[in-house]
Amino acid sequence: MITKVYYVYILTNKNHTVLYTGVTNDLERRCFEHKQKKNKGFTKKYNVDRLIYFERFDLIDLAIDREKQIKGFSREKKLELINQFNIEWKELLHTGLFKDPL
Repeated sequence: MITKVYYVYILTNKNHTVLYTGVTNDLERRCFEHKQKKNKGFTKKYNVDRLIYFERFDLIDLAIDREKQIKGFSREKKLELINQFNIEWKELLHTGLFKDPL
């Protein structure tokens, strides 16, 4: 049986002035799409392409619910969430933190 994995993630821009929350089943692919400006919209317009936060889920419904919850947070609460996870706001795309262990 194949287990699906879903991610809720937060991206920011170079100056950390903009936050974007999304959900995906392939975090690496989705981050590259943001970096390459593949889709018109918010992230392309504001150059939001740095992965700074993510959560992993086994069920899409839980991931979508969490995405909606985070989107409803005040900016201050989002900053607290990010700082608890990634205090230096380092780009997480190439860290491998979201990869499944072998």
